[in-house]
Amino acid sequence: MDKKSYTGLIIIFLILIGFYWLNKPSEDEVKRWQAYHDSLARVEALRQDSIRQAEALRLQSQIAENENDSAAVAAKNSKYGLLADAVEGNEEFVTLENNLVSVKISTKGARVYSAELKDYKAFGDKPLRLFDGDKNEFGFEFTHNNRTFYTNELFFRSQGSEIVDDTITTASFTVSLDDGNLIYKYSLPRDSYALDLTIESQNLGEKVSVNGAALDLKWITDMPALEKSHKSEGIWSSIYYKYDGGDVEELGTTDSQHETVNMSLDWVALKDQYFSTVLVAKNGFAGAELRSKAFEPNDTIIKHADISVGVKFDFYDDDRADFQMLFIPNYFYTLESFEGLELTELLPLGWGIFGWINEYVIIPVFKFLEGAFDNYGIIILLLTILIKLVLFPFVFTSFKSQAKMRVLKPQIDEINAKIPADKPMERQQATMNLYKRAGVSPMGGCLPLLIQMPILFAAFRFFPAAVELRGKSFLWADDLSTYDSILDLPFSIPFYGDHVSLFCLLMCVLNLVYTRFNMQSQSTAQMPGMSAMMYIMPVMLLFFFNDYPAGLCYYYFISTLITVLQTLLIKAFFIDEQAILAKIEANKKRPHDPKKSKWAQRYEELMRQQMRQQQQKRK
Repeated sequence: MDKKSYTGLIIIFLILIGFYWLNKPSEDEVKRWQAYHDSLARVEALRQDSIRQAEALRLQSQIAENENDSAAVAAKNSKYGLLADAVEGNEEFVTLENNLVSVKISTKGARVYSAELKDYKAFGDKPLRLFDGDKNEFGFEFTHNNRTFYTNELFFRSQGSEIVDDTITTASFTVSLDDGNLIYKYSLPRDSYALDLTIESQNLGEKVSVNGAALDLKWITDMPALEKSHKSEGIWSSIYYKYDGGDVEELGTTDSQHETVNMSLDWVALKDQYFSTVLVAKNGFAGAELRSKAFEPNDTIIKHADISVGVKFDFYDDDRADFQMLFIPNYFYTLESFEGLELTELLPLGWGIFGWINEYVIIPVFKFLEGAFDNYGIIILLLTILIKLVLFPFVFTSFKSQAKMRVLKPQIDEINAKIPADKPMERQQATMNLYKRAGVSPMGGCLPLLIQMPILFAAFRFFPAAVELRGKSFLWADDLSTYDSILDLPFSIPFYGDHVSLFCLLMCVLNLVYTRFNMQSQSTAQMPGMSAMMYIMPVMLLFFFNDYPAGLCYYYFISTLITVLQTLLIKAFFIDEQAILAKIEANKKRPHDPKKSKWAQRYEELMRQQMRQQQQKRK
């Protein structure tokens, strides 16, 4: 290094020393700086101390929480025993479905949460669920650890659904009590409305108990409104039950109903207008307690049902109980397919002859026509024509008898003019003699009409119960299973409703026309009040049928229209009153047996009794 380099280094060193000396902090600045650093050190020390205290508190809290959890677990185990893990949980759902139904089962209670029929819709194009939601309860009570438990409130374990052999979908739900299990097994076959349920116990004999070695199954639910007319739906909805090997009974359809059944039952059912849920016990129910409560027509709920049934069950024998839950439309042939259960009794087809006509005539003919036509308006029309053709001989006989009565009317008027009204017995005897000589039966016009009445009443029961018509449209009617409204009123008319049904209106107008036609061709002189009554009846029908299915009103309209046409046809081409009168006069000239018929004898005896009663009143 040369001299210049040394000189440069010395100068730089002196400059640095000078710079340090010139910028050296004063004693006060050093003290302030030292105080600042001491303050930072104290803050850091306080922070570290707070962290240590917070960690200590957290550890203490965790220890206390663990102690509390242990105490809570101990208390819970003491309170609920082996069911401590089943009283709380998260509700999950398992769905079993086939091409007909979809059933959702909840892990809470292992109960059916909802059941939907896939081929049908509720009013408003909503999914048709026979019940849906937490309000549907199904379970039984038992005792464990000196407490009463309700299976509907326990959380079961499930591994989901499983398909067996491509034909049956199954699901199993389990509640464990140590080495014992309560198991619900569900299975839904393909192409079936029947959901099978098996309740099993495994090693529970020392852990649980029930009263009287029987399960008291409680089935509590709200029946939802599914149809357009809640009023009509409520009329046809009820709880049904079948005695073991006996009849099917109905609880009742109005207000609150209660029935205690002390006999064995095969099944109980919640029956809506067009659909039913049936609970079948394979070994029968040991009695039942049945309650229902009707709701107002504008409610979304038709009825509240509370059903309690007994099922024999012994936990000590690791017993099992087998059931079927049927979610079915009330279609006659579907109900009939469940052999031995007599489910067709769920259809209100009428008692006695009315039910027979529906079962053996109307329903088979209706099914036959369904196979040939897909328009249900045409099917009803053809059904009516077929019925009218079968009844035509009786109708013709009735018209012929009425014609005979009409041609005899002048002679009857002569008898009434000759014999005073205060001698009814003589007047009636003379009239009966006239009938006998002429060969006319006064009942000839009534009996054929009486033959038609059972069919009219049978149709009155069939159409409101025919699920086949549900959702089927015709002309202006969107749904033949309910009323057809062409005008919704902003108010409700008492006994009539808040709408105008056109089919009902047409039916009643046509009945008025037909009544007028009949009144002009018949005499009601002997029955002064009959004329007014005949006109009042069609008006009463207007109020009565306004809320009834359009299919029923359409049937009665077509039936009356055909009757009118038959009347005109018979009068124009088959009834010659002059010829009838000539034949009657010929009959009167023939020798006749004076012996009175039994009917005439009974009638005369009745008239004598009336005469004696009138004489006693005068005295």
